[in-house]
Amino acid sequence: MLAVILKWVLKTMGALLLLYAAVCILVYFIQERLLFFPERLPADYVFHFPEPFEERTIPVGDGEELNALLFKSGGNKGLIFYLHGNAGSLRSWGEVAGAYTQLGYDVLIFDYRGYGKSTGKIYSEQQFYADAQAVYDSARTSYPENKIIILGYSVGTGTAARLAADNHPRQLILQAPYFSMKDMARYYYPVLPSFLLKYTFPTYRNIQRTTVPVTIFHGNTDEVIYYGSSEKLKAYFKPEDTLITLKGQGHNGMTDNPEYREQLKRMLE
Repeated sequence: MLAVILKWVLKTMGALLLLYAAVCILVYFIQERLLFFPERLPADYVFHFPEPFEERTIPVGDGEELNALLFKSGGNKGLIFYLHGNAGSLRSWGEVAGAYTQLGYDVLIFDYRGYGKSTGKIYSEQQFYADAQAVYDSARTSYPENKIIILGYSVGTGTAARLAADNHPRQLILQAPYFSMKDMARYYYPVLPSFLLKYTFPTYRNIQRTTVPVTIFHGNTDEVIYYGSSEKLKAYFKPEDTLITLKGQGHNGMTDNPEYREQLKRMLE
């Protein structure tokens, strides 16, 4: 009887291990679908926003092109170089521009590969960085770096920190950043090995390399990127870096938060 039970236990454990291995393999091969949620737009889509803007097409590697919008403020304070979150497209993300143009800053927002009218697809972390650098390089032809503020939101924060570390902008602003994607995976999916991740986005490492002032805004009720991520990043701050906690703020809608607007105006003016 004991031998039968032992045999059943071993067979069950083997089946569970095979199932676990299958899940891990599946996660590895479909992780782009788990991380990125693009909204695709037809090539002839016409954008409509209240602020003046111009549409740009920026060539990147592999013969692909990224679609970007440059919102003009009429002022000359500089440029907000904006890296948006993991869902949607410029159709909706363009709505954030008004928060910055009314402060006298132009705003450049671009869609990642496969988002909106941007061609191609995201296939690696290094390619993601290279695309952002290509768009940043195009912005530097019109704006001196000491007038460029890099701003990343959600998934865009890791790449924003990388850009700030590799270049010389005036400032780095992060909205709801993660410590790293490996940390996020351990926090939400502790049963899955973190080595499966192709996208590690080590924000903490790049903040450590960043020489310009860093300001982080994070809601303490963020349900997507846990608030403790930003508290961990404080360990890598320079004396002039700041974490601003937005009480009661969730993951979405931060740009419309009155406290965020007030702190932003004070910081930029």
